[in-house]
Amino acid sequence: MRKTLFALALGLATLTGTAMADEPHEVKIEFKDGKANPTELTVPAGKKIRVVLTNTGTQAAEFESTQLRKEKVLGPGVTSFVILAPLSPGEYTWFDDFHQATAKGKIIAK
Repeated sequence: MRKTLFALALGLATLTGTAMADEPHEVKIEFKDGKANPTELTVPAGKKIRVVLTNTGTQAAEFESTQLRKEKVLGPGVTSFVILAPLSPGEYTWFDDFHQATAKGKIIAK
């Protein structure tokens, strides 16, 4: 019985470790009335990225990147996210489509 429990515990520990290794790297961007913060993010190349987007302003905001083929519209007070496939090293630009002159930035994969 002890051997069975030990084997079961070892199997669960292995599965948990595998699941943790597959978790995406998380970064955050806050939008507030035509501004974004931060505007530059550095992420690891070759790893899935979860970009958590929060709009704390009173106007709609949109995270959009033609290079990354992602867009997400956020109403006031909304938090959401986009998942980026593993990126090759390089710079990828993004912008807030509602505030293109003031809210734009880049994601740098290294």
